[in-house]
Amino acid sequence: MAPATLPELESFARNALGARLDAAALTAAYQEYLPRRVEPIAKFQFLQEGGEPKGLFAAIGDPRFDFGKATLQLIDPPPAGPAWEFLRPFSRMVFASDGSADVYDLDGAHATRGIVRVLLREHYAPPVEGRAPKALRAATRALATPQRAVEYARQTGVAPFSIVLLLYFSEERIRYELDVLEDRLLRDIRAGRFPLSRRVRRPPRVSYGVDSYIARGGLPVVSSRVLEVVTETHGTSAVELAPVFGGARELVQTTLHGLAARRLASFDRRTGLFRPRLETFLPEGERSEAAENLPAMENPQLRTSVIELISAADSRATCPLCGDSLPSGHRGLLCARCEAEVAADPGST
Repeated sequence: MAPATLPELESFARNALGARLDAAALTAAYQEYLPRRVEPIAKFQFLQEGGEPKGLFAAIGDPRFDFGKATLQLIDPPPAGPAWEFLRPFSRMVFASDGSADVYDLDGAHATRGIVRVLLREHYAPPVEGRAPKALRAATRALATPQRAVEYARQTGVAPFSIVLLLYFSEERIRYELDVLEDRLLRDIRAGRFPLSRRVRRPPRVSYGVDSYIARGGLPVVSSRVLEVVTETHGTSAVELAPVFGGARELVQTTLHGLAARRLASFDRRTGLFRPRLETFLPEGERSEAAENLPAMENPQLRTSVIELISAADSRATCPLCGDSLPSGHRGLLCARCEAEVAADPGST
């Protein structure tokens, strides 16, 4: 499958935008993306029952291709090892219309079900209609299923260069980045540049909060990437992160201070470490409640750990009668349905 070319990207965007297409801006975004790509793990193709394999951009451009029933198939993936650092090895993903996916291991014999959402990483975002030409919007203000994300691109003329598949499993979230232009699964940006032992596996609910914040489009790409790394540590510094982002310590330092100014991270002057403020990524109601329930803590690492424990306990809480998951913030012993059934039972005490 041939790589997606700049003229093809322009043609795709023009179909939706017509005269509103800013070809110069699309070209600039395309040229800025190319040198930022990291090493690939493997090539991939998309399949649909009864159809020929397609590249990702070709599938996006085909209105008949249904991503709610598609399969992402890797081509000769490498064995588990350094190439998969920070990732979960897989051979294929089978998407379902409800936004879930079955992720098969490398031998294809066992699948794990997860919830899949799409984050548009790097792309051309067209001008907002009716506003100043320079007013660009993010591709989406919320995480979307693969089917909805592709529909959005087709309708709005967003030209994707890379996308992120976010797989939420029962115990963790895994982030897979796909290069749309050459159909390549990319290595995690930290692989070989940041110690795997420093990674902290956050509960899926915490990761979803971080991902949702990034999806709003308020942060530049570099800031988003730095935030993703910081939130999966107990604390890190610009010196440690510089190799991950091309060795530019000053750029990373400025970015980290920017995240601290937005209250997305805290800076410990004693140690020089930046730590994530996980409470920022909780839903607004829970954020204030968590802050009220926490005792005063001067140690930012301890505060972050307590916030994470509360969130993890919330995300794993289940009803002791039926076993269903309890909604976050639920304070009753039973779920609402079981509480109603018990209340309606004359013999209950």
